[in-house]
Amino acid sequence: MAAAPAAAGSGAGRGRRAAATVAAWGGWGGRPRPGNILLQLRQGQLTGRGLVRAVQFTETFLTERDKQSKWSGIPQLLLKLYATSHLHSDFVECQNILKEISPLLSMEAMAFVTEERKLTQETTYPNTYIFDLFGGVDLLVEILMRPTISIRGQKLKISDEMSKDCLSILYNTCVCTEGVTKRLAEKNDFVIFLFTLMTSKKTFLQTATLIEDILGVKKEMIRLDEVPNLSSLVSNFDQQQLANFCRILAVTISEMDTGNDDKHTLLAKNAQQKKSLSLGPSAAEINQAALLSIPGFVERLCKLATRKVSESTGTASFLQELEEWYTWLDNALVLDALMRVANEESEHNQASIVFPPPGASEENGLPHTSTRTQLPQSMKIMHEIMYKLEVLYVLCVLLMGRQRNQVHRMIAEFKLIPGLNNLFDKLIWRKHSASALVLHGHNQNCDCSPDITLKIQFLRLLQSFSDHHENKYLLLNNQELNELSAISLKANIPEVEAVLNTDRSLVCDGKRGLLTRLLQVMKKEPAESSFRFWQARAVESFLRGTTSYADQMFLLKRGLLEHILYCIVDSECKSRDVLQSYFDLLGELMKFNVDAFKRFNKYINTDAKFQVFLKQINSSLVDSNMLVRCVTLSLDRFENQVDMKVAEVLSECRLLAYISQVPTQMSFLFRLINIIHVQTLTQENVSCLNTSLVILMLARRKERLPLYLRLLQRMEHSKKYPGFLLNNFHNLLRFWQQHYLHKDKDSTCLENSSCISFSYWKETVSILLNPDRQSPSALVSYIEEPYMDIDRDFTEE
Repeated sequence: MAAAPAAAGSGAGRGRRAAATVAAWGGWGGRPRPGNILLQLRQGQLTGRGLVRAVQFTETFLTERDKQSKWSGIPQLLLKLYATSHLHSDFVECQNILKEISPLLSMEAMAFVTEERKLTQETTYPNTYIFDLFGGVDLLVEILMRPTISIRGQKLKISDEMSKDCLSILYNTCVCTEGVTKRLAEKNDFVIFLFTLMTSKKTFLQTATLIEDILGVKKEMIRLDEVPNLSSLVSNFDQQQLANFCRILAVTISEMDTGNDDKHTLLAKNAQQKKSLSLGPSAAEINQAALLSIPGFVERLCKLATRKVSESTGTASFLQELEEWYTWLDNALVLDALMRVANEESEHNQASIVFPPPGASEENGLPHTSTRTQLPQSMKIMHEIMYKLEVLYVLCVLLMGRQRNQVHRMIAEFKLIPGLNNLFDKLIWRKHSASALVLHGHNQNCDCSPDITLKIQFLRLLQSFSDHHENKYLLLNNQELNELSAISLKANIPEVEAVLNTDRSLVCDGKRGLLTRLLQVMKKEPAESSFRFWQARAVESFLRGTTSYADQMFLLKRGLLEHILYCIVDSECKSRDVLQSYFDLLGELMKFNVDAFKRFNKYINTDAKFQVFLKQINSSLVDSNMLVRCVTLSLDRFENQVDMKVAEVLSECRLLAYISQVPTQMSFLFRLINIIHVQTLTQENVSCLNTSLVILMLARRKERLPLYLRLLQRMEHSKKYPGFLLNNFHNLLRFWQQHYLHKDKDSTCLENSSCISFSYWKETVSILLNPDRQSPSALVSYIEEPYMDIDRDFTEE
């Protein structure tokens, strides 16, 4: 027998079968020949013409060929299924046939996700392929959708049990046979119809898993407002169903990624935004609005996110769900790991949980369980972790959407933050036990581990929650809020208005707030930890916006600056992502703060340490430029203050002395302009352009702008490339005008973070772009005529 096609790959996105594979399948059933049935069926499936279904053959013919080809009787079963599933059928015999087909496919699907499958490069799944090739998938879709057909004004009905069998067979076929999921995704009416099957608890898990797989490969995002009775459907979900439904929502509310790095450039994003303005809200935005219109939706998500393990579903219902996972194969690896943990704990604790074979159950539909023991605690915890992952992701996406302020108000009102604070030690940042759950092929430090993923999702939520929003003070408890007030009072500065306006009934309780807990684990994190990046981003988001001396001092008193410097200098961190997040955080922590610069000088107390620090800064300006900007801004402010404390810092601080030198500033300026171009600008590196502008704006304040431009011209000539830098800068500034003059949020961020009015930003750019070659502050005055190249069209159509 010729080789069957290789396994399609788990989950969504199966699309690799080539014509050679079809030819291999054509060898099934004897010697290859032009009229081979399987080849004709495959061609019919692709073209929609010719042989496409088992019903086009006689049973005698199929039986004879089955003896040679070993099709496991699947074509004959499909022939009977077609005959017993007509509109006037009672579907009893139809369901019996489905139960004959189901084990033939489920055994292959289960094999697909086992450890043994991973040990072989090529694995064959003939049953699911034959089932699809003889029209089984299309027939099951028709059977499932029979309730949408009315006869004499009455809609047809099929049992939940039959729907469940159809869904399981469809999913097993999707798992093992390439292309099936994509074909189902193209049937938009079927995808929308599937949502209606989630009204029944008996079919919920199978339906949800199939929908998730289909949406993962669907080219166009579905619109939730097209789902019949969406509000009623979601409102009737129990908490367990709602948590699982979040897996589907994760696909429907996130903007679709093009998968092309070029599309992440600011040029492309601007073009896409212009296009979107003419098209109206995206499908993801429409879906977010549809969910937020459902009464109590966000409140229920907050309850799920903050639910304690002891409050979660009991043993019996969880074991029922575990049994469902035999067919819910997307989670088979998780189930396998859970069972392994249970077995390990059973050996140590003499606890016994009897997991039945697939399909085995008591009369009440529950698996056999021992009444003597409880479910192992590790399985309860993992059950809750898997739910919270999905819920936190949905909340995070909603926090970043168009209705951000509405979502902020709701999650504050429903006490999400204090609830997460109460779970921090026992669940979110719990210590790993010896038998902590990890998936096959991974370890406890792998980003794919549920424990790790929960922590990262939690940190992303904190980042989104704190970023430029006054609700960030809910991360503190009452005592810590009082500490902020005391810091302002001692410094004789006005108390932050947002602190005064914070509703004390919604803040964290306990001895420590969530921000303080985060700082504690951050300082204990191993050097190689993947969490360092996300932790720094979450803390930095608390400092973003208008600089707050009290906020900075609150963090400085807890040793944050020393921790950051240890990581940058003493541990000599090598990760670019971590370094960038630490430099950004350090910049926000030190900006305009004399005490922070004193602490910096105290820690970096030798030339050797300072040289290591400079080496880290200079190794990648894309990563460190925000720190360079903050130090430059701070230096400018300090130089204009008359204060003994400030004067002392200016005279002693190595970093301020280094940045104050014109050659240093010119070196930074030259490199910042040189490493970016309009076509390669992204949200990540556009900061280099803004940092270069800050240096020139401060030079303009001191009436030194012509000097800096003249020095840039000399540096160009010294590199033997006259005009290349200033032409590039001219183009960058033209883009800057297009980008920022139409984006309110970005311009506000620039103003708040620099304490320079946006009008001064605009004026400086206009002065630099002045076409008058006689102007001493215009870029064109320093580009010699033969090298002029300033009118290049950089827009994307």
